[in-house]
Amino acid sequence: MLPDADELAEVLLDLAVPHEDINQLVRMGRRVTDDPELLRALEGSVEELVRGMGEVGTAVDLPQLDWASGPLQRCFPVYVFVAALPYTRAYHRARGVPDDVSRRTLADLGRNMAVHRRRHRRAGVQAPWWLTHHFRGELYQIGRLQFERARHGQRTSRVLAAAGLDVAPGTPCLNLHIPDYLGPLSPAACERSLVLATEFFARHYPEEKYRAALCHSWLLDAQLKEYLPADSNIVRFQDRFRVAREDREPADKEPVQFVFGDPELPVESLPRRTAVERAVGDHLRAGRHWYIGHGWFPL
Repeated sequence: MLPDADELAEVLLDLAVPHEDINQLVRMGRRVTDDPELLRALEGSVEELVRGMGEVGTAVDLPQLDWASGPLQRCFPVYVFVAALPYTRAYHRARGVPDDVSRRTLADLGRNMAVHRRRHRRAGVQAPWWLTHHFRGELYQIGRLQFERARHGQRTSRVLAAAGLDVAPGTPCLNLHIPDYLGPLSPAACERSLVLATEFFARHYPEEKYRAALCHSWLLDAQLKEYLPADSNIVRFQDRFRVAREDREPADKEPVQFVFGDPELPVESLPRRTAVERAVGDHLRAGRHWYIGHGWFPL
């Protein structure tokens, strides 16, 4: 189910896997294909991942590798995604997804591994569950932003319907995500991404009528406006959205994780090198909390 060593290295490069991890992954790949237990685990994981390819909202429960803790356990999802790659690419081709969109979408595997290495200083996959959306045709990176095919829930559909949109629970929506390691979140980059995404989904998913884009992120916490200038990229990004609902449950680890790389860092030691770092750290050091913001805008 895996390519040979030479081809595996090239596939890993295509998926933007960090260069320092490739040799180890190629070596361990031989163990996966030679060990019957690991091979069965791989086959079962791929079967679970590609079942119902393209369906939205299907729960995917990748089996946990019952193996001693170590690099193989941390990196086993890499082999699952590589083995599922032919299925994903076939689905993309059937939908007419352009090669560049497919490549940049699936390269989020490498970004995810870079996040893991930044936090733990070793190879691994930070959030395999998140990458299932990419490899099942639910999520696409288009320009600066990522767009996830999703469906409205009860709360958001009520808010949007009250604003005059023709939506109901279960109707399609696009969840918007902001990938790391991709430069500034500039208004021009976001606008280009939104224009391209509107064209992309109209062409490749014409049966799904998207009335609104939604975003659920600490970047939409309105308290950031207390610290950042009105012309900052984050504030201008916030200004695109209308409030869908407000969270009352603190989510302090979210900005610490995304800004500093490790959600467990002591608050008192957080650096103050940039305006965002100062905002996140000073706010927490003052005994205040951050929250996930929930926003939307019509398409």
